[in-house]
Amino acid sequence: MAHSALSQVSVAVPLQTDSSFRRSTFKATSVTFSDRSSWISMPPIDLKAPRSRNQHIVCMSVQQASKAKVSVSPLSLEDAKEPPLNIYKPKEPYTATIVSVERLVGPKAPGETCHIVIDHDGNLPYWEGQSYGVIPPGENPKKPGSPHNVRLYSIASTRYGDSFDGKTASLCVRRAVYYDPETGKEDPSKNGVCSNFLCDSKPGDKVKITGPSGKIMLLPEDNPNAKHIMIGTGTGVAPFRGYLRRMFMESVPTKFNGLAWLFLGVANTDSLLYDDEFTKYLNDYPGNFRYDRALSREQKNNKGGKMYVQDKIEEYSDEIFKLLDEGAHIYFCGLKGMMPGIQDTLKRVAEARGESWEQKLSQLKKNKQWHVEVY
Repeated sequence: MAHSALSQVSVAVPLQTDSSFRRSTFKATSVTFSDRSSWISMPPIDLKAPRSRNQHIVCMSVQQASKAKVSVSPLSLEDAKEPPLNIYKPKEPYTATIVSVERLVGPKAPGETCHIVIDHDGNLPYWEGQSYGVIPPGENPKKPGSPHNVRLYSIASTRYGDSFDGKTASLCVRRAVYYDPETGKEDPSKNGVCSNFLCDSKPGDKVKITGPSGKIMLLPEDNPNAKHIMIGTGTGVAPFRGYLRRMFMESVPTKFNGLAWLFLGVANTDSLLYDDEFTKYLNDYPGNFRYDRALSREQKNNKGGKMYVQDKIEEYSDEIFKLLDEGAHIYFCGLKGMMPGIQDTLKRVAEARGESWEQKLSQLKKNKQWHVEVY
């Protein structure tokens, strides 16, 4: 997810429609999954074959592991005691290469969200929950002669990347567009510079990267039995995708035996991000993973209004508060506007339980159980 200087994001998903296929980054005429016994085998897809307008294409970067987890390398990425921070700075960014850009959402989703894989050749290592900065090409209109400011995006992959070799990172990016309120037409001159650059990129294009940055959203792994409650809206799911791949997809030294509970808020079913991956974990690890979706344009809350993530939180408030009392970590990632509604809900629930939310929040922060990254 994209943030101003505050936050970050990224993501990959599975469906592509004919209308979006014009932006496809595939150059080959057919694509197959790598021949790994732990991946689900699929027949080659002929990208030139005629398709109906509503036919979907499987997103190539969402390779799903079976219960036999995927091997990763190099395991030396596990050795660092502290997270890598700001290896490359804005004045001297790293030049990485775009591997692929894939549309993650269906035809009925408002807006376009893309999963973007970037090759850093192992030179920009990161930990789950960190962000990359991206400097789009061109001149900063507010500072003629200077490059654009850095835009931060949460990384949506584990430290091993979608290829499991430690050489790539994935971002989940929503294309920012502006519509003139009078004409109702798109005004490209005001569209998001960086998000459109990334979503329009092609394999082989170069991209200037800074970072990695951020420690707030790092996944604590000192206790493999810990419980983690993840609350995200839209591209705010990016860091959680990284957490969950590490917990349930990859064969890493840290064996996860706790609970991961994801609450994801989007507009509708077509807007769901990485839903196939998450559903797979739900089927394979029902004792360790829970997954609740809040679809604001399709579901109603208990009061008959639109269903937002805070409504789901209220629905499960007794369980959530019990888990927090037991030491669970809780994470929030998404648009800044999501937090007031969530905070109001948590305060209302706490007061109904005879507790002071201010005191409880203070204690959660003191115990380092509270993790927030909004943009």
